[in-house]
Amino acid sequence: MNKTVRKFWKQYLATLPPEEKAGRSFTAWSFGNSPEMADRLGDLTRQGVKTATSALLWEFEATDEALPKPGDLNIILNGKGEPLCIVETVEIEIKPFDQVDERFAWEEGEGSRTLEYWRAVHWEFFGQSCARIGRQPNERMPVVCERFRLVFP
Repeated sequence: MNKTVRKFWKQYLATLPPEEKAGRSFTAWSFGNSPEMADRLGDLTRQGVKTATSALLWEFEATDEALPKPGDLNIILNGKGEPLCIVETVEIEIKPFDQVDERFAWEEGEGSRTLEYWRAVHWEFFGQSCARIGRQPNERMPVVCERFRLVFP
């Protein structure tokens, strides 16, 4: 973890009452699969427009990565790996791709914020993920739907 991220985390901790600082931890990551996407989606998050994200359950399983859970704190990075903001996971749902609804598409905050836009963009994105892990995309592929709230700055 770089110095800038550690400094950002310390700035966040300084905003908390002493009794809430103990035992706090975070993960640092960026959205998407390119620096441009990380910048765009990170900015939407920092502005409070993007309050949800999604990923394939299969990708978590293929990489042995733990699923997010309510209470997790995440430092969202831009395309250069610099911290933009901190979000706290508030809800996780796993549902088939074809069961993601209009409300969730709106909360993801991307493009036109419609379900049609969400499905088109995520079908392509999840298709790339499937290719990396040796799976075939389908309408029933399990999607991890994460809602979060902006906590800093």
